[in-house]
Amino acid sequence: MLFEKLLRPTLYRLSGDDPEVVHERTVRLLGLLPADPPLLRGHYGVDDPATVFGLRFPNRVGLAAGMDKDGRALHAWPALGFGFVEVGTVTRLAQPGNPKPRLFTLAEHDAVINRMGFNNSGADALAARLAAGGKPGVPLGISIGKSKVVPLTEAVADYRYSLRSLYPYADYFAVNVSSPNTPGLRELQDRGALSELLGELQRTSRELATGEPTPLLVKVAPDLTDSALAELLEVCDEHGVAGVIATNTTLSRAGLSGLEAVVGRETGGLSGGPLTERAREVVRFVHTQTGGRLPIIGAGGVLSGQDARRLLDAGASLVQVYTGFALKGPGLVREINRTLAGWR
Repeated sequence: MLFEKLLRPTLYRLSGDDPEVVHERTVRLLGLLPADPPLLRGHYGVDDPATVFGLRFPNRVGLAAGMDKDGRALHAWPALGFGFVEVGTVTRLAQPGNPKPRLFTLAEHDAVINRMGFNNSGADALAARLAAGGKPGVPLGISIGKSKVVPLTEAVADYRYSLRSLYPYADYFAVNVSSPNTPGLRELQDRGALSELLGELQRTSRELATGEPTPLLVKVAPDLTDSALAELLEVCDEHGVAGVIATNTTLSRAGLSGLEAVVGRETGGLSGGPLTERAREVVRFVHTQTGGRLPIIGAGGVLSGQDARRLLDAGASLVQVYTGFALKGPGLVREINRTLAGWR
């Protein structure tokens, strides 16, 4: 409540009401915190371990990709209660992303529209940062995507480069083929393209592994039809994918009204409140379609502890937050952790 009533309005006022500036300053400040700062120790997190796709998580609440693309605040996130952290989406080539403005807050709907476009410093820069600064004290996921300037016909090699560069550091990889902000990217969710991509990434992973290969997950769009999603899951099963992240942002603008609908005409992916129900539907579909065999990280519209609980009840094993955290602050992480504690 303090964050929503005082800190967030102050951050926006000091940043000229520019949400991207707020984001940048927040990550920069968090990056200055020491590992396990005494003032935060034990305040937000809960010891509620879970083992999913072979990894032990201290709790079920993760930071979604997009908040800390370049891994600049890795040691701060566990102190804020996160049981795992996903950095990225990172691409082989460093890229500035789409032109600004590209991030819009829709406060009335607890929602955000972004068309960031995978702005990041590149896979090699992230690898260098991880080599120098080390990993966080919780499992680290790395989301990899396609460089914008690389044509779809060369996408496999582009993803494979990032996988190779970052392989020593990831506890799992998330293959992002579902962002709406890189032209043509979602075509990689089609059967043929996805099968080729996953086949090559799994082969590369086995080549690089010194023991068990690093788990490979696929992040799916909420806008897929049931038949398209079922086909995607068949491909995931054929290639031994370890799990699915459901879901990415949506192109739908259903439910927006009033002045928010004006902002809603901005292009880009919508996240937050309008995605809550659809994310739960996709999680339930994936769980049912796979007979519960494929682990799911539920993401999208998690704005309360009950939202997170409903995702687990629908079939997710873990949850991720991004928009909810950005809008409500670390108190949301504490609330989710306490709501999920002891869930079975």
